[in-house]
Amino acid sequence: IKNAELVDIHGRRNGSILIEGGLIVDTDYKGNHKGHLVIDGSGYTIMPSFIDMHTHLRDPGFEYKEEMKTGMNAALKGGYTHLSAMANTNPIIDNVDGIVGNINKSKKLNLCDFTQYCALTKDFGNEFVDVKELVKYTKVFSNDGKTILEEEVMREGLRLSRKLGFLIATHSEPEVEIIERDLKLLREIPGNLHICHVSEKRAIDLIRNAKREGLHFSCEVTPHHVFGYDIQYKVSPPFGKKSDHQAIIDGIKDGTITLCGTDHAPHSKEDKENGSPGISNIEVAFSMYWKVFSEEGIALEKLSQMMSYEPARLLQLNCGEIKLGREANLVFVDEKKEMTIDINNFVSKSNNNPFHGRKIKGQVLMTMKRGEIKYDYR
Repeated sequence: IKNAELVDIHGRRNGSILIEGGLIVDTDYKGNHKGHLVIDGSGYTIMPSFIDMHTHLRDPGFEYKEEMKTGMNAALKGGYTHLSAMANTNPIIDNVDGIVGNINKSKKLNLCDFTQYCALTKDFGNEFVDVKELVKYTKVFSNDGKTILEEEVMREGLRLSRKLGFLIATHSEPEVEIIERDLKLLREIPGNLHICHVSEKRAIDLIRNAKREGLHFSCEVTPHHVFGYDIQYKVSPPFGKKSDHQAIIDGIKDGTITLCGTDHAPHSKEDKENGSPGISNIEVAFSMYWKVFSEEGIALEKLSQMMSYEPARLLQLNCGEIKLGREANLVFVDEKKEMTIDINNFVSKSNNNPFHGRKIKGQVLMTMKRGEIKYDYR
């Protein structure tokens, strides 16, 4: 890839990327191009492709909302090459067969790379899954969609996460109360905690203070909570007020919030009309984020850190930065392009998104996984 402007956690610079065997082997290549496929990067910004720690693919059991193939095609259109699918399917994924079944399905599709969350408890109840066996197949556990309300379950979950080396991603409702409880438990039991979709000012203040104390954990925000507020559209957690929105921006700026997820939650039209919470957003997530980041004076390098580097670090993936030896998982964007969200052009099965017609910024033009072009708009 010649004549490229590269942006990642390490900054913004010019370069030419040489890819061999799916890996980045040079970022300032000046040699002979003979025998290589050459892509001219002039006019594009090239970033590490995006990694989603929080996706709902609805597969198995809810394929009328989304299935793995349509969700992954939507993700590739949005610049994502790795998805982490939550376990609130039908049946709930709380056993080896469920995890392996979806992993094998993703391999056959050969679209996005894939991590399958496992439920922490059987059928989202109070009895733990066989974590010791299941960590052989996944290192991420979550009852997302349902809050772990029993304090003793969360306490034991944190203890197991430290002992067996896995991550617990938590759904917190009521947000402030549950996050406060989990941080209290984390002070007693230094487990591996990831707090999903923070959205309230008081919760962000709690997280900031806990990090200043020296507690180690991660947390994420979503595109829709960054993009909008005071909206009567059902998502979980709900859209906040302007003060909550400002707290999110401040939390991004000062490093309190470390990661950008999507919480892509597709639904049928009928399910939304019947009150199902969720938003379909993965194919416009980058552009929703970049619209707000650019307006708030937050650098694209910071967005790359939160959409690529940090999730790669948490999932222990060999990508997320443009660096020698990393997988050539890249996204080409026109960072200056202004567009509007058009839900009629979504490739997801679902287009439940309240921002139809709203302006966004930054167009994904090409998505590459280990040097293979998986999406090309150019």
